[in-house]
Amino acid sequence: MTRTPKLILAAVALALSGCSSVGDGGGFGSDYYSLVRVRSVQVGDGSLAVTAPRPWNKTRTLFFFDDVRWVEDWTLNGPLLDSISFVSGLPSGKYLIRQRRTDDRQVPKFRSDMSAPEITSMLESLYRVRGGSIDFRTTSLQPRRFLGANGFQFDFEHLDTDELWRRGRAVGAVIDGELYLILFDAARSHYYGNAIGDFEAIAASARKRR
Repeated sequence: MTRTPKLILAAVALALSGCSSVGDGGGFGSDYYSLVRVRSVQVGDGSLAVTAPRPWNKTRTLFFFDDVRWVEDWTLNGPLLDSISFVSGLPSGKYLIRQRRTDDRQVPKFRSDMSAPEITSMLESLYRVRGGSIDFRTTSLQPRRFLGANGFQFDFEHLDTDELWRRGRAVGAVIDGELYLILFDAARSHYYGNAIGDFEAIAASARKRR
């Protein structure tokens, strides 16, 4: 998962009026979002399809975001409050975000031979380097089947510079040398509990398209 990175993950507060479910999250207009209906949809580069149990909102990339084509983010109430990020077949040697080689702090590139602890360490660096987390805690890392492969589940908490604690869960797997991952991140109070069921339903619905 939030756009950190974003992945989600350098999150900003957003707002949406009209037919979407986004509530009071900040200061962007409704043209920043597009409604995700309750049906199978392709995410990221199109190699992954998921079905949400209720409407979510896809966040549109703005000129100051540096996302890559394998990553897509959704939110219910604005990325500062809750978000789901999809990584759809990130190839070995690629990054979750764009970054300058001259940057002092770097998020590691993905490698096809990464273990689950190495992938979760990469995600932690994403939160610390791009998301601004000042305290990051792994609460659980365990095996989990995902997309029919032997994958992992990663649970964590983090405190950011806005002094708000957030919780997250990621499920992922390396399949044919590419990273497939769904990441959920939300404010620990209320918002995590409100949408963790959606995350689990979305993860269970996930299907590879190639």
